[in-house]
Amino acid sequence: MEGFRRIYWPAINLIGPGAVKDVAIEVKKLSLTKLLLVTDKVLRSVGVVDTVTDVLKASGIDFVLFDEVEPNPTCKNVNDGLSVFKAEGCDGLLSVGGGSPQDAAKAIGILQTNGGNIVDYEGIEKSHYKSVPIIAINTTAGTASEVTINYVITDEVRKIKMVMVDPNCLASVAVNDPELMVKKPASLTAATGMDALTHAIEAYITKGAFRLSDTLALEAIKLIGESLETAVSDGSNIEARSKMAWASYIAGLSFSNCGLGIVHSMAHQLGSEYNLPHGVANSILLPYVEEYNSASCPEKFKDIAAALGRDVANLSAEEAKFEAVDALAKMAEKLNIPKLSETAFNPDDIEKLSVQAMADVCTGGNPREVTIDDIKAIYMNAYKGILQSSATVA
Repeated sequence: MEGFRRIYWPAINLIGPGAVKDVAIEVKKLSLTKLLLVTDKVLRSVGVVDTVTDVLKASGIDFVLFDEVEPNPTCKNVNDGLSVFKAEGCDGLLSVGGGSPQDAAKAIGILQTNGGNIVDYEGIEKSHYKSVPIIAINTTAGTASEVTINYVITDEVRKIKMVMVDPNCLASVAVNDPELMVKKPASLTAATGMDALTHAIEAYITKGAFRLSDTLALEAIKLIGESLETAVSDGSNIEARSKMAWASYIAGLSFSNCGLGIVHSMAHQLGSEYNLPHGVANSILLPYVEEYNSASCPEKFKDIAAALGRDVANLSAEEAKFEAVDALAKMAEKLNIPKLSETAFNPDDIEKLSVQAMADVCTGGNPREVTIDDIKAIYMNAYKGILQSSATVA
């Protein structure tokens, strides 16, 4: 039997088509009088926010809108949102969006109850008090921030992404309604879907993995293998969208309770240095990092290959691990994920990026021990498009 575990996920979870219609019920159960609705301008412009505010208005729930969140939320975003929260006399948060609005709302909630500056909370369990209640409505099948105890904020001064792991930021209610995801463009669907796949794979192989996290992560990998390409090619396919919503959700439950690895450590640096969207950064790095990691747990990589549809029944774990890496590379190629060389990445920055990645909180969970030189080599392989275990990806 496994030892003691403390498991975190939201007390209330609404998931499936039409789930957003029950949000008002949960707001009233929490006895909240005025919400700060945290989102971004894109979601407001395409009408997704209106879908949520219509539900609030129909139930007479008071709210004020804050739509200044950037794709990689900054300290300024958090401080500006907190100022609105205080000035308007809000007592709860409602986040609408992918990881950026979710993370910004978590940061606002932590500062409201704990005070100080958000840089004070970088790291693991730095706050003392629970956030104000958060109703987290997810609109992308990817980040899973609505169900996790993690959030990431960019420090504009130091140009780094600060990773916070803190049970006090956990949402009171998590909502995953695939109907809110049908308007997402193919490129965003692909990047966020690969982000969910990264969560599932890193959770499955991380040092902190255990029986429940393994079960959730492997199921998420299977669901993504079955549905992501369809969700990208036919965004209105509600079955594919629903499978991706479930995959993102359960992958989030998994990694929130067991940890991640150096895909995230390295991707965080690409986000802070070049403002590369998090899902894109993860997608680019995933095959190259997992080629490196596959030597540490080939049996798990055989499971991953099978979950992604590769026939590995007659292969040894050592043989099958290459199938897993190849499946990841081929999926990224099919989904038109850009190459690292096609982004603003500058090889001259590798030293700095690698030092910062080594210090990232996610590095400790990587299944294979890693050095700065290893990270440098992975960045360079990704830049050149070289997978040692298969043909050059260019």
